[in-house]
Amino acid sequence: MSNEKRKIGFFEKYLTIWVALGILGGIGIGHFAGDSIEVISSLEIAKVNIPVAILIWLMIYPMMLQVDFSSIKKIGKRPKGVVLTLIVNWLIKPFTMAFFAWLFFSNLYQAWIDPAMAGEYIAGAIILGAAPCTAMVFVWSYLTNGDPNYTLVQVSINDLIILVAFVPIVGLLLGITNISIPYDTLVASILIFVVVPLVAGVITQRLLIKSHGKEWFKNIFMPKLKPVSIAALLITLVLLFAFQGQNIVNNPLIILLAAVPLVIQTYFIFFITWFAGKKLKLPHPVCSPAAMIGASNFFELAVAVAISLFGLQSPAALVTVVGVLVEVPVMLSLVALANKWKY
Repeated sequence: MSNEKRKIGFFEKYLTIWVALGILGGIGIGHFAGDSIEVISSLEIAKVNIPVAILIWLMIYPMMLQVDFSSIKKIGKRPKGVVLTLIVNWLIKPFTMAFFAWLFFSNLYQAWIDPAMAGEYIAGAIILGAAPCTAMVFVWSYLTNGDPNYTLVQVSINDLIILVAFVPIVGLLLGITNISIPYDTLVASILIFVVVPLVAGVITQRLLIKSHGKEWFKNIFMPKLKPVSIAALLITLVLLFAFQGQNIVNNPLIILLAAVPLVIQTYFIFFITWFAGKKLKLPHPVCSPAAMIGASNFFELAVAVAISLFGLQSPAALVTVVGVLVEVPVMLSLVALANKWKY
C-alpha cells in the first residue's frame, strides 16, 4: 500500500467553515426577510417540503451514482468486515445514539432545554444515528488507505439495508421516546430520498458507462456533477437556518449543547468498531473504512427526514444540521488516529 501523503478535497476539508457561513447567512436572511420566508415552508405535499426535497434530492442523487450493486457478489471472499459493519450500524449505533441523546437532552440539559422540546432534539439525534454514512466514507477510506473496492461493497450493502431497516428502527426508537410517528411521512421520505435517487442513480450509471465508458464516468462526469451537490447542500443549510434563526438567538448555546452527544457518539462507535475489527484480525484497509462508516452519518438523509417529520423550524432538524457541522473536524481526528494506529 502506498505511503503517499493523502489529502482531502478543498470542499470537504473546509465543510465546517461552509456550514458555519451557511448558519450566519441563513440567520441573516431569516432576520431581514421576516414573515415573508414562511411562504417557502408552506410549499409542501404530504408534509414533505418541495423546495427542500428538490435540494436534498440533488445532494443524494450524485452519491447514489457511486453505488455498484454488482460488487456485492464479492462479499463471500471477505465477509467479516461487512458483517462487522452491519452489526455496528444497525444493531448498536442507533440505540447508543438514542441513549446519549436521552441522557443529555432529557437529563443533563434540563437547565437549558424545555422538557417539552427535549423529545424533538432526541428525535433528531435518533434519525441521524439510524443513517450510516454513504458518500463521505469514500473520503475517509481514501485518507486512511482503505481498500476502495471493499469500501464500495460496504457502502452498497448499507444502502440496501437502509431501504428496509431505517423506517422500523426510527419508528421503534421514536416510539420509545413517546413521539408521535407519522409513518406515512416516514415511508414517503425513504421513497423520495433513497429509493428514487438510488434507482435513478443505478440506471444513469449503467447507461453512461455503456455509452461513454467507466473512466469517462468516474473521471469526467462525476467531478462535473459534484458542484451541483455542493450547491444544494449549502442552499439547504441557508434555508434551514433562515427558519432556525429565532431558536438560536433565543438559545445561543443550543448548537454547542447539541454537538456534545453527537461527538461522544462518534468517538464511541469508532472505538467499538476499530477494536472489534482488530479482534477479528481484519486487515487495516478493511477495518479502517468499517470504523469510519459506523462513526459518520448519512446526514443528507437525516436532514431530509427530520424536516419531513417535524418541519424546517424544528429542533429535530437543527440537531441533524449540527451533525453536519461537527462531521469533518471529528472525522479528521479519527482519520489521524486510524493512521497512527495502522497495523
